[in-house]
Amino acid sequence: MKYRADIPRFISQKEAVALFEHRNARPDKQSYPYRRDFLMVSLLYVTGIRREELARINLSDIDHRRGLISVLGKGNKVRQVPLGEKTHEDLQRYLKHRAEFASAKGSSSPALFLNRKGGPLSVRSIDRLVKKYAHSEGLDFTPHTLRHSFATHLLENGADLMLIKEILGHSSLSTTQKYTHVTAETMKKTYRAAHPRSGSTK
Repeated sequence: MKYRADIPRFISQKEAVALFEHRNARPDKQSYPYRRDFLMVSLLYVTGIRREELARINLSDIDHRRGLISVLGKGNKVRQVPLGEKTHEDLQRYLKHRAEFASAKGSSSPALFLNRKGGPLSVRSIDRLVKKYAHSEGLDFTPHTLRHSFATHLLENGADLMLIKEILGHSSLSTTQKYTHVTAETMKKTYRAAHPRSGSTK
């Protein structure tokens, strides 16, 4: 099969829903690091942006009126990605805590996400913090897993492939088409498990 070697890992839609319900028992939910990490995970999943793109987001890149974020992608191409109402609300709440944290650290950094000293987070730190957050939720994912999950879930719910291509910032449609194979595999598994004439012995 053409895309078998390239099938990306992704979390299920059920896992994604649970991920954003704050069910965990962590004692640091009111802290800036927790709110920062939660929003990073949210943005990675809701927008499908790359970790490098997340690291480059500045406060001025956010269009609150239209609910969009401008991201600088590969080849220095700028594209706009939609936030969605719920994530935009989370972002606005986060910004209040970020302002308090930046003031306490004496930081004037324009970066959306700050490290413990008030400077911008590095790509390596984002990778580490997202993995750590996943483990605290009993899951195993990376920024790239969330990007794959974004595309797969959109396609599973009927989104147009060309739209997904534009949001992801792919230069070629063939790169995006691998997700059609992922959803086909998912459909086959569901069919084998649920249909009485699938041939499955259960």
